[in-house]
Amino acid sequence: MPTPADVFVHHVLFYLPATASDADRAKLLEGLQMLRGIPAIRLAHIGTPAATNRAVIERTYTYSWLCFFESAEAELNYQQHPIHDDFRNQYARYWEKVVIYDAVGPTA
Repeated sequence: MPTPADVFVHHVLFYLPATASDADRAKLLEGLQMLRGIPAIRLAHIGTPAATNRAVIERTYTYSWLCFFESAEAELNYQQHPIHDDFRNQYARYWEKVVIYDAVGPTA
């Protein structure tokens, strides 16, 4: 599926502490589902590590949040949306580490 070069991809890996309970995992999932309500998101996917096993695959995260935006400006609108602010304020206590990969199409 071809995509325009200006599509903005935002991929976040959430790492919960080893002591996290099932309730903690459920709360973070609840928060991620809440983020889907932000209108700027073109497509969103919540995932967990797949059962693949190769040396190059990162499988130590708890949840993956992958979303696509029409442009960098749309992603900025997402970052500044009140739902995103609420997510950070209410759910940050459930993770110990976050890794974010933002990507745009190649310019060359």
